[in-house]
Amino acid sequence: MAEPPIDGPDQRARLAAWLSARLGAPVTIGAMARMSGGAIQENWRLHLDVGGAASELVLRTDAASVVAASAGREEEFRVLAHAYRAGITVPEPIGFCADRSVIGRPFSVARRIHGVADARRLTREEALIPDHEALGEALGAELARIHAIRPPVADLDVLPRPAGVPALARIALYRGWLDALAHPQPAIEWALRRLELRAPAAEIVTLVHGDYRTGNLMIDAGRLTAVLDWEFAAWGDPVEDIGWFCARCWRFARPDREGGGLASRAAFYRGYEREAGRTIPAAAVPFWEAMATLRWAIIALQQGERYRADATPTLEPAMTGRLAPQLVLDALEQVDALAPLAETADAR
Repeated sequence: MAEPPIDGPDQRARLAAWLSARLGAPVTIGAMARMSGGAIQENWRLHLDVGGAASELVLRTDAASVVAASAGREEEFRVLAHAYRAGITVPEPIGFCADRSVIGRPFSVARRIHGVADARRLTREEALIPDHEALGEALGAELARIHAIRPPVADLDVLPRPAGVPALARIALYRGWLDALAHPQPAIEWALRRLELRAPAAEIVTLVHGDYRTGNLMIDAGRLTAVLDWEFAAWGDPVEDIGWFCARCWRFARPDREGGGLASRAAFYRGYEREAGRTIPAAAVPFWEAMATLRWAIIALQQGERYRADATPTLEPAMTGRLAPQLVLDALEQVDALAPLAETADAR
């Protein structure tokens, strides 16, 4: 069932009243427009008058199509608020509202950050990034700062913690996603089993962003201005984020730039290791890159099924669903290329 519209006159009036109470000044909503993207979440740009001063905020709420393991808006807002207090480069959080009487669904609001997040533009338009290697180092350093957050953290007690080896917990999660699909996926099952036999132990457990990639990073004049989209945050193996960022499926127009299509892998690693004060366990990264491709393949299959089942289908999940076959082929190649590792008796 489609969610109700949130930009009607009644919803605007109630939203303005909620924002007035939150910001401590009278608020008038001058314009409200849905932003591009958002297959999983809807983002709305709000142009406001706040006590006579112009302001821009971003309202974030669930889209009609959701993805397994995506956190609710309240959990995501709590992670964002903690990251902001920890000095991570994120938009300033303004507030979260669980009261459906305001706009018809829960939502969060944060300060709007300027820049470009569009991955296709960032990997095609060279003028947007004057120094790719400097940006790669900065992105590596920023991820290391995220990974400096380690459990226990009272503010983040809502986040799941893996029982045992984080990689094996992820594999179990992905198998659950596969079981929920309408059709069997033997190629993915085979790849997951091969990865299960090679699952690396985590050196440490940290906060994992879960979707740290080109497309979720706001860039302005070649500088990082915000890390966006925290709905997949969890406690886990930090190498998962490194593999996700470097995975081929997230390099877009520049597969030759292994650092997210934006920079060299070496620059990204350099910035990370300098900030973290430790060496990336490079042998584990190919495992997590293969896991990234499989995860994205399963999400594509989920989105394709939602498109076919939805009474009011939208283009985004349909386009995502079409990616699945190529992603599965890429994942099989990546799994096949993994160096042979000792297979434990328990895993067998």
